[in-house]
Amino acid sequence: MARASRAVADQHKIDIERSSSRLFKEYGLHGVTVAQVMADAGLTHGGFYGHFRSKDELAAIACARAFAESGERWSRRIAEANGDGREARRRLMDPYLTQNHRDHAADGCTAAALTGDVAREPADKPIRDVYVAGVREMVDAWRGTLPNPDSPEANDTALAQIALLIGTMAIARASRGDPLSDAIIEAARRQLLQP
Repeated sequence: MARASRAVADQHKIDIERSSSRLFKEYGLHGVTVAQVMADAGLTHGGFYGHFRSKDELAAIACARAFAESGERWSRRIAEANGDGREARRRLMDPYLTQNHRDHAADGCTAAALTGDVAREPADKPIRDVYVAGVREMVDAWRGTLPNPDSPEANDTALAQIALLIGTMAIARASRGDPLSDAIIEAARRQLLQP
């Protein structure tokens, strides 16, 4: 019986992490309450503190989970390119720089969705380190698709191109509904597809 209870508790924790990841990306860190997360996970508010010490702890864990899931998708797409770096970057960029991604933050990039929120968090909040680590992983994955990936030039290119991806999505979301939003996405696609 205890084993079944532990398995149920573990599943509840996973459900809370998934719900919070989606909700935080859609509504921001401060636009979601613990009660909303628990309701979305199909659980009662009272069960939260059996799994997490605070909303800050949950935000960091959910952010890490979201970056890990994104990293797995990126790894698959890179592998599908069979060593062709340009094709790998296209496979990463194609689903990223779209109106669909812009309009569905809950299912999209954690870095783009939480940029403004994390920037406003105090430096000692656990989500800051998790966010920075996640962006570093994105840069590393992108750099691995570039010629001479260990060179300083490749590092600079990867940093700039990841900033272009994340920034494009953040600004496209902020300007959604205006033609500028689509224009920004298309301009970033053209820039990233240049040889």
